[in-house]
Amino acid sequence: MLWLAGVILASGAGVLADEYRMRYFAGDDLLAARRPRGLPIGNLTSQFWSNVYLNDFDWFVQRGLGRGAYLRYVDDFALFSDSKAQLYEWKRAVIARLAEERLTIHEGAAQVLPTRCGIPCLGFVVYPTHRLLKRRNAVGFTRRLERNLDAYQACRISFAELDASVRGWVNHVRFADTWGLREHIFASHPIPLRSI
Repeated sequence: MLWLAGVILASGAGVLADEYRMRYFAGDDLLAARRPRGLPIGNLTSQFWSNVYLNDFDWFVQRGLGRGAYLRYVDDFALFSDSKAQLYEWKRAVIARLAEERLTIHEGAAQVLPTRCGIPCLGFVVYPTHRLLKRRNAVGFTRRLERNLDAYQACRISFAELDASVRGWVNHVRFADTWGLREHIFASHPIPLRSI
Protein backbone atom coordinates (compact mmCIF):
# COMPACT_ATOMS: atom_id res chain seq x y z
CA MET A 1 0.00 0.00 0.00
CA LEU A 2 2.80 2.42 0.85
CA TRP A 3 4.48 1.73 -2.50
CA LEU A 4 1.21 2.41 -4.38
CA ALA A 5 0.60 5.59 -2.37
CA GLY A 6 4.12 6.73 -3.25
CA VAL A 7 3.56 6.09 -6.96
CA ILE A 8 0.27 8.00 -6.96
CA LEU A 9 1.72 10.98 -5.08
CA ALA A 10 4.84 11.02 -7.26
CA SER A 11 2.62 11.39 -10.34
CA GLY A 12 1.83 14.92 -9.14
CA ALA A 13 5.45 16.03 -8.85
CA GLY A 14 6.07 19.11 -10.95
CA VAL A 15 2.41 19.53 -11.90
CA LEU A 16 2.33 23.03 -10.43
CA ALA A 17 5.99 23.88 -11.04
CA ASP A 18 5.31 26.56 -13.65
CA GLU A 19 2.09 27.83 -12.11
CA TYR A 20 3.28 29.04 -8.70
CA ARG A 21 6.39 30.76 -7.49
CA MET A 22 8.39 29.02 -4.78
CA ARG A 23 7.19 29.67 -1.21
CA TYR A 24 9.49 29.38 1.76
CA PHE A 25 8.27 28.56 5.25
CA ALA A 26 9.79 28.75 8.72
CA GLY A 27 12.53 26.14 9.05
CA ASP A 28 13.27 25.89 5.32
CA ASP A 29 16.85 25.73 4.14
CA LEU A 30 18.38 26.10 0.66
CA LEU A 31 17.32 22.58 -0.29
CA ALA A 32 13.64 23.50 0.16
CA ALA A 33 13.61 24.64 -3.48
CA ARG A 34 13.90 20.97 -4.45
CA ARG A 35 10.90 20.00 -2.32
CA PRO A 36 8.32 18.23 -4.50
CA ARG A 37 5.04 20.12 -4.84
CA GLY A 38 1.72 19.32 -6.37
CA LEU A 39 -1.03 16.81 -6.17
CA PRO A 40 -2.22 14.89 -9.23
CA ILE A 41 -5.40 16.95 -9.67
CA GLY A 42 -8.05 15.02 -11.54
CA ASN A 43 -6.70 11.78 -10.14
CA LEU A 44 -9.46 9.98 -8.25
CA THR A 45 -7.28 9.89 -5.14
CA SER A 46 -6.94 13.71 -4.93
CA GLN A 47 -10.01 14.11 -2.75
CA PHE A 48 -8.79 11.35 -0.45
CA TRP A 49 -5.31 12.86 -0.10
CA SER A 50 -6.71 16.31 0.64
CA ASN A 51 -8.87 14.81 3.40
CA VAL A 52 -5.89 12.99 4.87
CA TYR A 53 -3.58 16.01 4.68
CA LEU A 54 -6.13 18.57 5.88
CA ASN A 55 -7.66 16.45 8.65
CA ASP A 56 -5.59 18.25 11.32
CA PHE A 57 -6.60 21.58 9.78
CA ASP A 58 -10.29 20.62 10.02
CA TRP A 59 -9.84 19.84 13.71
CA PHE A 60 -8.00 23.13 14.20
CA VAL A 61 -10.92 25.08 12.68
CA GLN A 62 -13.59 23.14 14.56
CA ARG A 63 -11.91 23.01 17.96
CA GLY A 64 -9.05 25.51 17.88
CA LEU A 65 -11.13 28.34 16.48
CA GLY A 66 -14.29 27.01 18.07
CA ARG A 67 -16.08 27.38 14.78
CA GLY A 68 -19.21 25.31 14.12
CA ALA A 69 -20.26 26.85 10.78
CA TYR A 70 -17.41 25.62 8.57
CA LEU A 71 -17.37 23.71 5.31
CA ARG A 72 -14.58 22.30 3.21
CA TYR A 73 -14.42 20.36 -0.04
CA VAL A 74 -10.89 19.41 -1.08
CA ASP A 75 -9.09 22.80 -0.93
CA ASP A 76 -12.14 25.09 -0.94
CA PHE A 77 -13.41 26.08 2.47
CA ALA A 78 -15.61 28.71 4.09
CA LEU A 79 -16.10 30.01 7.62
CA PHE A 80 -19.25 31.84 8.68
CA SER A 81 -19.80 34.48 11.35
CA ASP A 82 -21.96 37.52 12.00
CA SER A 83 -18.82 39.46 12.97
CA LYS A 84 -16.49 40.86 10.31
CA ALA A 85 -13.77 41.40 12.95
CA GLN A 86 -14.07 37.73 13.98
CA LEU A 87 -13.69 36.62 10.35
CA TYR A 88 -10.52 38.68 9.90
CA GLU A 89 -9.12 37.23 13.13
CA TRP A 90 -9.89 33.71 11.90
CA LYS A 91 -8.33 34.50 8.51
CA ARG A 92 -5.04 35.44 10.21
CA ALA A 93 -5.18 32.27 12.32
CA VAL A 94 -5.97 30.09 9.28
CA ILE A 95 -3.07 31.57 7.28
CA ALA A 96 -0.69 30.89 10.19
CA ARG A 97 -2.01 27.33 10.67
CA LEU A 98 -1.77 26.50 6.96
CA ALA A 99 1.82 27.76 6.92
CA GLU A 100 2.63 25.09 9.52
CA GLU A 101 1.48 22.54 6.91
CA ARG A 102 3.51 24.36 4.21
CA LEU A 103 0.35 25.57 2.53
CA THR A 104 -0.78 29.02 1.47
CA ILE A 105 -4.13 30.52 0.53
CA HIS A 106 -4.97 32.34 -2.68
CA GLU A 107 -5.13 35.89 -1.34
CA GLY A 108 -7.47 37.05 -4.12
CA ALA A 109 -9.95 34.29 -3.38
CA ALA A 110 -9.76 34.52 0.41
CA GLN A 111 -12.25 37.32 0.94
CA VAL A 112 -14.33 38.39 3.90
CA LEU A 113 -17.72 39.08 2.36
CA PRO A 114 -21.37 39.17 3.38
CA THR A 115 -23.25 36.11 2.14
CA ARG A 116 -25.58 38.36 0.13
CA CYS A 117 -22.60 38.97 -2.23
CA GLY A 118 -22.44 35.25 -3.00
CA ILE A 119 -19.85 32.67 -2.02
CA PRO A 120 -17.73 31.21 -4.82
CA CYS A 121 -17.53 27.46 -4.36
CA LEU A 122 -16.89 24.53 -6.73
CA GLY A 123 -17.53 26.50 -9.92
CA PHE A 124 -20.68 28.17 -8.61
CA VAL A 125 -21.54 31.36 -6.76
CA VAL A 126 -23.86 30.42 -3.90
CA TYR A 127 -26.33 33.04 -2.67
CA PRO A 128 -28.75 32.66 0.25
CA THR A 129 -31.64 32.11 -2.19
CA HIS A 130 -30.07 30.60 -5.32
CA ARG A 131 -26.90 29.38 -7.09
CA LEU A 132 -25.33 30.72 -10.27
CA LEU A 133 -22.59 29.32 -12.43
CA LYS A 134 -19.28 31.18 -12.47
CA ARG A 135 -18.91 33.09 -15.73
CA ARG A 136 -15.55 31.47 -16.58
CA ASN A 137 -17.19 28.02 -16.34
CA ALA A 138 -19.77 28.96 -18.99
CA VAL A 139 -17.16 30.64 -21.22
CA GLY A 140 -14.80 27.68 -20.90
CA PHE A 141 -17.51 25.17 -21.76
CA THR A 142 -18.69 27.22 -24.75
CA ARG A 143 -15.14 27.28 -26.16
CA ARG A 144 -14.68 23.56 -25.50
CA LEU A 145 -18.05 22.83 -27.14
CA GLU A 146 -17.03 24.81 -30.25
CA ARG A 147 -13.74 22.89 -30.48
CA ASN A 148 -15.53 19.55 -29.96
CA LEU A 149 -18.19 20.37 -32.56
CA ASP A 150 -15.44 21.20 -35.07
CA ALA A 151 -13.61 17.98 -34.16
CA TYR A 152 -16.81 15.96 -34.54
CA GLN A 153 -17.59 17.51 -37.94
CA ALA A 154 -14.00 16.69 -39.03
CA CYS A 155 -14.40 13.10 -37.71
CA ARG A 156 -11.59 13.54 -35.16
CA ILE A 157 -13.87 12.55 -32.27
CA SER A 158 -16.89 10.29 -32.15
CA PHE A 159 -20.43 11.33 -31.33
CA ALA A 160 -20.08 9.39 -28.06
CA GLU A 161 -17.11 11.58 -27.06
CA LEU A 162 -18.99 14.76 -27.96
CA ASP A 163 -22.08 13.55 -26.12
CA ALA A 164 -20.09 12.55 -23.01
CA SER A 165 -18.50 16.00 -22.83
CA VAL A 166 -21.87 17.76 -23.10
CA ARG A 167 -23.63 15.44 -20.65
CA GLY A 168 -20.84 15.75 -18.10
CA TRP A 169 -21.03 19.54 -18.13
CA VAL A 170 -24.85 19.58 -18.03
CA ASN A 171 -24.82 17.15 -15.10
CA HIS A 172 -22.52 19.50 -13.18
CA VAL A 173 -24.27 22.80 -13.93
CA ARG A 174 -27.79 21.50 -13.34
CA PHE A 175 -27.24 22.14 -9.63
CA ALA A 176 -27.40 25.90 -10.30
CA ASP A 177 -30.00 28.14 -11.90
CA THR A 178 -28.70 27.50 -15.42
CA TRP A 179 -31.75 26.55 -17.48
CA GLY A 180 -31.69 29.80 -19.48
CA LEU A 181 -27.91 29.64 -19.92
CA ARG A 182 -28.04 26.06 -21.20
CA GLU A 183 -30.89 26.93 -23.53
CA HIS A 184 -28.90 29.88 -24.93
CA ILE A 185 -25.64 27.89 -25.40
CA PHE A 186 -27.31 24.95 -27.13
CA ALA A 187 -29.52 27.18 -29.30
CA SER A 188 -26.45 29.03 -30.60
CA HIS A 189 -24.38 25.82 -30.89
CA PRO A 190 -26.74 23.11 -32.13
CA ILE A 191 -25.45 19.59 -31.80
CA PRO A 192 -25.86 17.72 -35.09
CA LEU A 193 -27.74 14.45 -35.00
CA ARG A 194 -25.71 11.37 -35.65
CA SER A 195 -26.10 10.27 -39.24
CA ILE A 196 -27.34 6.75 -39.91
